[in-house]
Amino acid sequence: MLSIRSFFDVNYQTPPWFKEKISRRALLKSAAGASALAALPAKSWRLTPEAELEQALKTDPWLTLNAVLDHLLPASGSGPGARDIQALNYLYQVVNQQPTEQDEIDFIFKGVGWLNDFSNSQLKKAFVALDTGEKERLLRAISNSRAGENWLNTLLNYIFEAMLSPPVYGGNPAGIGWQWLEHKPGFPLPKAGKRYYELPGQKGIAVKVVAAKGSKKA
Repeated sequence: MLSIRSFFDVNYQTPPWFKEKISRRALLKSAAGASALAALPAKSWRLTPEAELEQALKTDPWLTLNAVLDHLLPASGSGPGARDIQALNYLYQVVNQQPTEQDEIDFIFKGVGWLNDFSNSQLKKAFVALDTGEKERLLRAISNSRAGENWLNTLLNYIFEAMLSPPVYGGNPAGIGWQWLEHKPGFPLPKAGKRYYELPGQKGIAVKVVAAKGSKKA
């Protein structure tokens, strides 16, 4: 994917890690998320301190990702939005704390650059500066490409995870997603020190910090 420079590059091919994510998403949906998490590969990470998280989210790629997540799941009178379920916070933990494949992280970040390049070429503005209608048109346009569809599906996958996983993993504060879906999670719910990757027999993985890469690089 190093030679790919936009969502519309005809040389883009769906990578193996994305195909694995499709299987993971099916697992989460089939078990309503909470119990399915226990079947995923072991992870070891800490929740990012609030001050550190707030500082990171003031700059790209997180500003653009926040705008995209908000558009994919806006708050409404019928249910919570991406901000309510802390989808961006959850995604930040995935990128910086969980042992997520580097190729997937690169794809998420590169997508931010491709989206802003496309936005500037079409409307002379960054994505975050667009109004709701303009954002909708651009996201629909990139969804017609394989890379764009995969990028949006990747973010949607993490919205589902943030909504369905126990709050101790970073999203779904106070179980707001469960309440909306009228889902009753299994008990007891995991606590810090009792998360599935912290259970006896699980091999710890050192916490990593991933710097946001220059999104225009290909």
